[in-house]
Amino acid sequence: MAEMKIADIRAMSPDQMDDAIVNLKKERFNLRFQRATGQLENTARLREARRDIARIKTIAAQQRAKTK
Repeated sequence: MAEMKIADIRAMSPDQMDDAIVNLKKERFNLRFQRATGQLENTARLREARRDIARIKTIAAQQRAKTK
């Protein structure tokens, strides 16, 4: 999964954002295990996944604040 774009995230519904976060957390978990066992080839993907999670959470918080 490539880095997520802001426009793509803003187009998501809150449920889709939650699903994306869950999927990214699972991916990050697997990437950590791959790194620990020396099987991880693209180490930058760990950073991308972490930042994608933060990006989604930030936009979700902004949207929640806007609706209040």
